[in-house]
Amino acid sequence: MACFNVISHLNSHSSHRLLPPKPKPARLICSLALNPSSTTTTTISDSNNNNRIQSLCKQGNLNQALQLLSAEPNPTQLTYELLLLSCTRQHSLSDAYTVHSHLANNGSLTLAGHGEEVLDLYRRMNRTGISSDRFTYTYVLKACVASNCSSTLLNRGKEIHAHILRHGYDSSVYVMTTLVDMYARFGCVTYASVVFEAMAVKNVVSWSAMIACYARNEMPFEAVELFREMMIQTCDTYPNSVTMVSVLQACAALAALEQGKLLHAYILRKGLDSILPVISALVVMYAKCGKLELGQRVFDQMDKRDVVSWNSLISSYGVHGYGEKAIQIFEEMINQGVSPSPISLISVLGACSHAGLVEEGKRLFKSMQRDHKMRPGVEHYACMVDLLGRANKLDEAAKIIEDMRIEPGPRVWGSLLGSCRIHCNVELAERASKRLFDLEPLNAGNYVLLADIYAAANMWDEVKRVKKLLEARGLQKIPGRSWIEVKRKMHSFVSVDEFNQPFEELQALLIELCSEMKEKGYMPQTKVVLYDLDEKEKERIVLGHSEKLAVAFGLINTSKGETIRITKNLRLCEDCHSFTKFISKFANKEILVRDVNRFHHFLDGVCSCGDYL
Repeated sequence: MACFNVISHLNSHSSHRLLPPKPKPARLICSLALNPSSTTTTTISDSNNNNRIQSLCKQGNLNQALQLLSAEPNPTQLTYELLLLSCTRQHSLSDAYTVHSHLANNGSLTLAGHGEEVLDLYRRMNRTGISSDRFTYTYVLKACVASNCSSTLLNRGKEIHAHILRHGYDSSVYVMTTLVDMYARFGCVTYASVVFEAMAVKNVVSWSAMIACYARNEMPFEAVELFREMMIQTCDTYPNSVTMVSVLQACAALAALEQGKLLHAYILRKGLDSILPVISALVVMYAKCGKLELGQRVFDQMDKRDVVSWNSLISSYGVHGYGEKAIQIFEEMINQGVSPSPISLISVLGACSHAGLVEEGKRLFKSMQRDHKMRPGVEHYACMVDLLGRANKLDEAAKIIEDMRIEPGPRVWGSLLGSCRIHCNVELAERASKRLFDLEPLNAGNYVLLADIYAAANMWDEVKRVKKLLEARGLQKIPGRSWIEVKRKMHSFVSVDEFNQPFEELQALLIELCSEMKEKGYMPQTKVVLYDLDEKEKERIVLGHSEKLAVAFGLINTSKGETIRITKNLRLCEDCHSFTKFISKFANKEILVRDVNRFHHFLDGVCSCGDYL
């Protein structure tokens, strides 16, 4: 709880930090972390936002300062100190929580831009034989992720891990928790889990770090299960606001509405409903569980709203396909004096893409620099490429990439490749995939997308060539996985090519449903199968997709009038989309499916996406 120590420090001292006397060698690293200006190289922030936030704090305008904080990617230490001092002077614990959460999510605390310097000091300490303590290890681990997440720094983190074990600091809950967080930020979930499980003593920060690790690395099921384990095993440890944000994000990813409602009740009971990041996460959770109206209600009841809260609502309407409503909320935010952040533009441009609002998206993209003095980043360009590509304006999308002043990167080329799949543009797909294979040689999804496009064009020799590339590089297609919540319990299904015993009952139901729906006009979309097989074999394969298994499970285990809610780790394929539309009408069921791209609300044979996959 570093920020509360700073608050007490600022209460008894002036807002200007005094450099400590010459630090002892063993404290050099801590000194650098807490006082970057103490090094011979002084980094002066050129961020206008930092200067404006600090000025607003001195003037007593805390609300405006907090709004600007969300738009500043690299807040300085002085910015955080003045914000916390303002919270103290205004006796606002909820605002202090907001600043603390932002500071924690910043990842590197005050080490941003100084990671290499900290690690260099650590090397010098080791060479001179000065012993490290728990503070040293905590700061050098944070330094590994302070600048970037390169493989070189990950190796440095592993070396430090070995030092920690060698010198007996594996009993320090603070050091080991920081180690969990370090591995989590590099995406090394297995390493983080091993460290966490080996900890003899765990506190709320330890549990929160591991839950966040799962949530951040696309393992929401594991995040929710670990949270349940935490509540069962720890009688004297209560989840804090950081824990709640992570587990709400996991529930949102799983569309676990009932568990999300339980968390909401807990938040109200524990008085965490005044903390902005928690409430913003609640808005997103309800929206991603298909209860957009509940998310709107939570937003409407907020006493204070920062740009993150507005972004949550904008993205919520966007993922449901309500692009015009998302634009309306974006404009309302600006009219209320809240300056948009880069994420605001990503959210509203994404909403335009999901709804096919091409001209509106172009207007908003142009407004970034003209009205908001904001330079478009890679994510904004990716949104525009996706918007134009989905609307079959592929030449225009390609022109945007050519005119970019920054390196397009995998997100932009990936958006173009995805659009090529929708419209089966082989020539442009080959161009995009060539760049992606160079940028992300180990991303199996890019190879699969290209193979999809070749298969749709009946270019089976090319499909085989791409498959051989996958095999040669030791890559495998990520299996489709779907989750469904029934009676507050999560159930998981993985796509299968062969019928097997555990799913025998579900597959029997699917065969029966498929046969009856064919009589009513359902035609299996077998082009999604990347094998040159006869139609019956292809139909058998698509019948084993994870979302169909989840739908069948929902039909068996839910009562009449009860909505089926499913989430999937990949894009919903054309056949599953068509199948679920028929099921919603045939079985008179409301079915909600959220895939990696957007939300699909099936009712009476119609999908909310308007078949705009």
